[in-house]
Amino acid sequence: MTTPALRQVEHLQPSQPSQDGDGVKIKRIHDFGGGLDPFLMLDELGSERPDDYIGGFPPHPHRGMQTLTYVIHGGLTHEDHLGHASTIRAGDAQWMHTGRGIVHSEMPLTDHQGLHAFQLWLNLPARDKMSAPTYRDVRGSEMPHLVEGDSQLVALGGRWRLASGEGVEGPLEALAGDGAVAHLSLAAGAHPTLDQDAPTLLVYVFRGELAIGETRVGAGHLARLGEGDRLMLSSRDGAEALLLAGAPHGEPIAHYGPFVMNTQAELQQALRDYRDGTFTSGTA
Repeated sequence: MTTPALRQVEHLQPSQPSQDGDGVKIKRIHDFGGGLDPFLMLDELGSERPDDYIGGFPPHPHRGMQTLTYVIHGGLTHEDHLGHASTIRAGDAQWMHTGRGIVHSEMPLTDHQGLHAFQLWLNLPARDKMSAPTYRDVRGSEMPHLVEGDSQLVALGGRWRLASGEGVEGPLEALAGDGAVAHLSLAAGAHPTLDQDAPTLLVYVFRGELAIGETRVGAGHLARLGEGDRLMLSSRDGAEALLLAGAPHGEPIAHYGPFVMNTQAELQQALRDYRDGTFTSGTA
């Protein structure tokens, strides 16, 4: 019987303060050079000060990628040119497949703790860049849980399995790059072990400190893991993290603002389509 290969931290990337939309303050991690393939960017929105986020994200376009938005507390209201209008709150997620083009807005809601949410960008393969756009909400009640001791994993999408063999599959089954996303919570002293052999495996810690093998990862840092098929985690004082797994596309990435294509010519076409009013033609 082959002994499982433990996954170790290969690279640590700190988030950087930034802002987007109408002055929304965020912590951002991005790599449009393929280092996180099939993932592109992760934004963390978190503040108890309404002035840091209340302007939200007025109408803006996207092409060539997917977004996954997940709320810890507070909420976000989504509207787009296809007629979708919905609100997600704590524990809910929304998934948007932009395909050939979508124009949408996201406006924040608050609760007694303010707003804390994430938005993940996933790259679409070349064959799907100009596919039909679509959108879906997922409620927290739809997301299955895995529990091991004092740790809990909430599966937003993709397959997740404990080393014990117990597994679940999140409701978002169409994430680009065979993507899988989960929210992991560890109480003090918890030490879960997962089986996860996806070529790309990322861990973003957003509360406390998490030990991955011999490496300690603090809040606001993304750990990119090396090859293997087993992930051992622990936390002395408790921690929370997002787990991201997927398979790289291995394709060229051309990026400009809200557009992610494969070539500069395709980017220029997206800009022309948006400027001349044909960007959403045929997508309604």
